[in-house]
Amino acid sequence: MNYRTMGRTGLKLSEISLGSWVTFGDQIDEKQAIEILHAAYEQGVNFFDNADIYAKGRAEEVMGKAIRDLPREALVISSKVFWPTMPGPNGRGLSRKHIMESCHTSLRRLGTDYLDLYFCHRYDPETPLEEVVRAMDDLVHQGKVLYWGTSEWRAWQITDAHKIAARHGLYPPYVEQPQYNMFVRSKVELELAPASEQLGFGMVTWSPLKFGLLSGKYNQGMPKETTRLTRDPKWAEAVVVEERLEKVRRLSEIAAELGVTMAQLAIGWALRLPQVTSVITGASKLTHLEDNLQAPEVVARLTPEVIERIDSILSNKPQEED
Repeated sequence: MNYRTMGRTGLKLSEISLGSWVTFGDQIDEKQAIEILHAAYEQGVNFFDNADIYAKGRAEEVMGKAIRDLPREALVISSKVFWPTMPGPNGRGLSRKHIMESCHTSLRRLGTDYLDLYFCHRYDPETPLEEVVRAMDDLVHQGKVLYWGTSEWRAWQITDAHKIAARHGLYPPYVEQPQYNMFVRSKVELELAPASEQLGFGMVTWSPLKFGLLSGKYNQGMPKETTRLTRDPKWAEAVVVEERLEKVRRLSEIAAELGVTMAQLAIGWALRLPQVTSVITGASKLTHLEDNLQAPEVVARLTPEVIERIDSILSNKPQEED
């Protein structure tokens, strides 16, 4: 396993990390989840991502059981706050009240004294940004959070948070968690990567396979097995469209030429950006995990010629505005 430094911090994350969205506490049972997490750890994965909203808190509980017998200092554990998880008008968002109460609840469910990373799961236009930055700074000073970050924020929003932190001597967000894959790339490549260089935050990206589409499993139609997309027909209809499928089929030919799987090509492609610290992957089977863990080896094979062929197929390379 290779490790990358998270922005301009001293924290090192495994290039491949394991997320719990949809799987832990939902798609797979507790025994499977623990088995997959332990297998990931044994092969060098040190970053395990979670959120208070996943499976209505059950994902954190399952992960808490999975990490119970592992050395805490060897793990990087994250969670997130924003979405409604508690009753009443203050049970959502990024108010100081909801941040503090959500953090305490996540710590309890995970069975740990601190979170290595704590993400603001979305930007909250209803809460003053200074309130958010101060609340996160307090959690850091209390030792409950080591680094705080953002998820699906725009570059200007992260920049504003850094300005507030600098003005008042507070801890700024050191990591952003955006969606990034072959079909969703503009915001990362045009906004976040340059901001990452300027401000010094790292990026841990999610959905490298576009909900499984870029694994190639849908190339011949919807599989009979239960997947993330077959569980929700409306979601599948929005993601699995013929134009994308045709591109994945052509990309699969490049993967075959390189001697890798389509999933490995897609994950390796995301890792080609130096600003990406880690790619968060999901796994409902050990075979999925084993396949994903080989993806970093693909990066060296992504020559300029291969990247050009991929861009030609995708036809979505972001362009700077004039």
